[in-house]
Amino acid sequence: MNKTAQLVITFFGLLTATSVSLADPVGPKIEFEKPVYDFEKVKSGELVKHTFIFTNTGDSLLIVSNVQPSCGCTTAGDWSHQVEPGKTGTIPVQFNSANYGGTVVKQVTVTSNDKQTPAITLQLKGSVWKPVEINPNFAVFNVSAESTGNNSTVVHIVNNMDEPLVLLPPESNNKAFTAVLSTNEEGKKFELTIKVAPPSETGNAQGQITIKTTSTNVPVLSVSAWANIQPVIVVSPPAITLPAGPLQQKQTVSIMVQNNGTNHIKVSEPSLSVKGAEAQVNESQAGKLFTTTVTFPEGFEIPAGTPAELTVKSTHPKFPLIKVPITQLVGAAQTPPHPTVIPLQTSPATAAQPNSQ
Repeated sequence: MNKTAQLVITFFGLLTATSVSLADPVGPKIEFEKPVYDFEKVKSGELVKHTFIFTNTGDSLLIVSNVQPSCGCTTAGDWSHQVEPGKTGTIPVQFNSANYGGTVVKQVTVTSNDKQTPAITLQLKGSVWKPVEINPNFAVFNVSAESTGNNSTVVHIVNNMDEPLVLLPPESNNKAFTAVLSTNEEGKKFELTIKVAPPSETGNAQGQITIKTTSTNVPVLSVSAWANIQPVIVVSPPAITLPAGPLQQKQTVSIMVQNNGTNHIKVSEPSLSVKGAEAQVNESQAGKLFTTTVTFPEGFEIPAGTPAELTVKSTHPKFPLIKVPITQLVGAAQTPPHPTVIPLQTSPATAAQPNSQ
């Protein structure tokens, strides 16, 4: 055989070896037998357990570094952290169906050193059956301190059992909430209307609405109620705090006045108790939101011992004056005082002072 023939054979041999090498899998590779598990139908409260099986179809060690469920109701057990090429591993997963009803889909993210698929998502899906469904199982209210009690929400109650269900009148453990029960379909479908009573002061109110039933499986139904009672007038930020004077450069501060009352108001005539600064009011949302911009010039300084404040007038009958304190740092930072919304009559919902004007 001559040299030319030997070179040709050698060349094609190298080419074939390179092609085979390129065709072979490189690195670890994770493949799941079934990435989706359908648990079909379970009763609410049952634990769904399943073990996902995977194989390392690559040519080097597969390392599973993390298994992360999408929520706290789903947990992962001790999985196979390292799997040799051609071997299989397992990932045990458990889903707690308590507090769930209807169609459920839960995801679990698996992270490994597979360069082509470093993160893969597993899925558990199915239907959770509840003898009695409550939707929603809580009532949330955001109301103004001026609320007249017209705030309400409707909770739907559905009986999934074969036998008819009888519900007794609802009871509330907090007088801030009232509830009325009505029947849409005898023994099967009901509506619970929850209302929040007119608030007397700002803050939060919590309560529980309970309904006794004739079912031995579900003897009592419960719905949580929560109300956030907002002040009529909210000032943000509550005070103006300036750097130590005299100011090295001009300072501009914006103060927001939010009206949570039932009627629209006007905010106008901004004034300052100290000279040198300027203020103007703009209406950001008709009757509801106002922004007061205060500009302090370079060199501004509050005279020692002089109280300083921003005052704006409002057309709200109970709060004709809104005052925002102004302080200027002297050395260490000082805690600024709170804003004052001055009513015509003392209101327990707001820090109030008599109108001196």
